[in-house]
Amino acid sequence: MRFVSDSTIATKIAQMNQRVRWQHPLIAEHNIDQTRLEIATRDEAHSDEALERDGFSFLVIGDSGTSRHVRDQPQRRITERLLKHLPACEFILHTGDVVYLAGSSEQYPDNFIKPYREFIVGGEKPHKVRFDKMTFKLPFLPTLGNHDYYDLPLLTGILSQVFSPVRRLLRRRINLDVGWHGSFQGEGFAKAFLDCLQPLSKEHLADHLQQRYTAKTETGRCLRYVPGEFTRLPNRYYTFRRGGIDFFALDSNTFNAPQPLPKTNEGREQREKIEAYRSQLEEQMQSLLAESDDLNVDIPEQAERATHIYGKAEQIEEQLWDIDKQLTISQTEDTLDTEQLDWLRDRLIASWQDKSAKGRVLYFHHPPYVTESTKWFQGQTIAVRTHLRQVLDDVQAAIAPLPKPSDRPLVDLVLSGHAHCFEYLRTEDTGHGDRLIPWVVCGGSGFSLRRQRKEGAVLEEHGKPVAKCHLFIGRAGHGSKTRRPYSALRVNIKMEGETPQFALVPLVAERYQGEWSTYDLGPIALSPDAAPDATPDAATDLSPQV
Repeated sequence: MRFVSDSTIATKIAQMNQRVRWQHPLIAEHNIDQTRLEIATRDEAHSDEALERDGFSFLVIGDSGTSRHVRDQPQRRITERLLKHLPACEFILHTGDVVYLAGSSEQYPDNFIKPYREFIVGGEKPHKVRFDKMTFKLPFLPTLGNHDYYDLPLLTGILSQVFSPVRRLLRRRINLDVGWHGSFQGEGFAKAFLDCLQPLSKEHLADHLQQRYTAKTETGRCLRYVPGEFTRLPNRYYTFRRGGIDFFALDSNTFNAPQPLPKTNEGREQREKIEAYRSQLEEQMQSLLAESDDLNVDIPEQAERATHIYGKAEQIEEQLWDIDKQLTISQTEDTLDTEQLDWLRDRLIASWQDKSAKGRVLYFHHPPYVTESTKWFQGQTIAVRTHLRQVLDDVQAAIAPLPKPSDRPLVDLVLSGHAHCFEYLRTEDTGHGDRLIPWVVCGGSGFSLRRQRKEGAVLEEHGKPVAKCHLFIGRAGHGSKTRRPYSALRVNIKMEGETPQFALVPLVAERYQGEWSTYDLGPIALSPDAAPDATPDAATDLSPQV
């Protein structure tokens, strides 16, 4: 039985375009850029000029959206870590999967509003905060994850209620964390975070555009984000500038379709191997569900096992999704979001040609480079890496020979989630525009953690090393020695001349043998001349540093 269902890329694009009334004639008439955002300045000390001169910091979380741990709330532990750093930071980025298991509006009260209540105006009474009326004290800037788009098959919704309140799947003690319905193709996320213009009449739309889209930029008027007053984002992908750094938020769910298997003997052999592996995963799933029959969640050790089974089942479900897409893509011919990719290419070129832009950061859900146990060979990972690499190749060709020094990457930092861990990787000289880029996976902020792959920290393509993981923070050990270090990230930026210097500070809340400890790691310098191997490596013992 499949826990969730997923829409086609074409459906996701169409639904989201309708919600923001993408390129509506009235929007064009007002010369509005629906992919641009400007964050209102709190005071002179937080102006772009001051941030560029003095430096600034921001926070990152990802894959956080569940409250269904049997014995504890890792999401709250991470929130407490964030609160200590919040006063010194300008905004919070979220790399996707804001709520689980499907991005339903029903999941926001327990899985988002309560855990992050200190970030929300009126959060001291979280039960009175509507998910579609949230106002943030500090800019909260998310991207869409795959779970934010998921829906529920009818049977899953019925079963989740029939066995309420324990919500066992087929009488098993696995809490699916679902309600009656799913996201309605991302509607929950859209109502929570996007400026949904669809319900407005023509007259009300004109008034709304006049009141909210007041920032003036070289690409047109854009939405002005005012913390404490107005919290909406203009689109599912967007850009903004702070302290001289251009940030680009992407929706990777619409360019992650695996490539069809070739209709050759080699392709048929590959299909047979994939189908055999799929059967193994189905057997593992059935074994996990059978084991859950004998668990008593009132016993601490068995409660831990139940939580692990839930996370493992979700991981297998995700692998099955990837395989099914790979096996059927030739029939479905899923759409590629060329409009978004062309937009990213053009905006990156413009950023490099703009002397006032000092650096560039991308963030989205699916990581192109990752050493988590299941992701590197997934069709979705390969698709995202392929399409992003093509964009960066095009950017490099268009701006050459602008980047100086010569070893400076086209993008200063790429942030993603999806893998439930923290990773810092750097690409080698790949021969493409993605060379020498620091890649960070920040997806360990609340859901069941994952391990690093057995093959280790070096990633290869066609037998050639293309990237190396220099720090991995995820599930480790076994039995009573299992370590569960949940994580978030603080990024510090300071200018040295015309070049920004980035430093990572992973924020960790770790559960080990029933006890919690909290600590920071780093700071890890990302400057091109810094030796990555001087940072903690993939085998580092994560004992408290602070």
